[in-house]
Order: sequence, then structure tokens, then C-alpha cells
Amino acid sequence: MKTLQVEELSLEAFDEFGSFKNLIDPNTEAFGAEPVEFYRDMVQQDLGNKTVISYSVCRVLPREYKITVSEYHSHAGEGILPLDNDILIHVMPASPNGELPFEKTRVFRVPQGTMVTVKPGVWHHAPWTCDDLVANTLIVLPQRTYANDCIVVEHSEQQQLLIDA
Repeated sequence: MKTLQVEELSLEAFDEFGSFKNLIDPNTEAFGAEPVEFYRDMVQQDLGNKTVISYSVCRVLPREYKITVSEYHSHAGEGILPLDNDILIHVMPASPNGELPFEKTRVFRVPQGTMVTVKPGVWHHAPWTCDDLVANTLIVLPQRTYANDCIVVEHSEQQQLLIDA
């Protein structure tokens, strides 16, 4: 079984899969000044032609750092925002015919308060929590994506990947 190293988020490393921005400590232009500042358009997410956005929470308890399942959404990107702890996410580039590009799998540490958007077609799945703590993660998708635009593939035992966290 192959083991993957966790990578720190960087614009260059994550660009192929989506984008990210620290929402708790913004480092960008703002309207206004203390005590009220508005940081506009910090992160964009491609929701396709959907008009109803749903905000969900994925609560993650400590579990084995092993990739056993992956999913993608053809028609919309996904927003992922760890609220109360750092998380790990795995990603693989979009691929034809639902074939998993295992050799291109990468794992990133997403700091608490950093919004990540995953492009349509990019393989991913539920995050892992860091430091043996519960992680509540805000998930942003068009309404009912889990039911009408979610291709899920269970990895065979030979395809499973360990994460060196």
C-alpha cells in the first residue's frame, strides 16, 4: 500500500484542484476601516448553473489516515471550510470515464478558517481531522448535489492509500 506525504497549502501546489483563502486572517484589500471592514470576493466557487446553494456541516471524528473512497461532482465545485480544527483533504485531478488517477493523488493540510474550493470533476471525499480532535467542516454545494451529482467510488484494497500525517 502506498503512503502519501501531507503537503502544506500553497497557490502553486493547489491551483490544479481549486483555490483557497484564509477567511479568519484575510490578507487582501478591504472596504472600510476598523471597527468594520468588508473583505470582498475572497473565494469563488463554480456552482455550475445551479441557483440554490446549501451550507452543510461534515463533522469528522479521529479515524485512520487511509484513503478508501473518492467522489466527484460533474456540474459544480465544492467549498470546504474547517471551522474549529485543521483538516486533511485528498484530491486527484479530474479524469475521463470515472477512472481514478491514483498516481496523482495529493493530500493537503487545510488550516482552520481557510476556505478551499474544489473544481468540478476533481476527486475528493470527506476530510480527516488533525490532532485527534473533532473537526466541524462547512461544506458548500448546490442543493441536493449529494443526490444528483455525486459519483462515489470505493477503492479496492490494492487502491487504498495511507496518509503519513
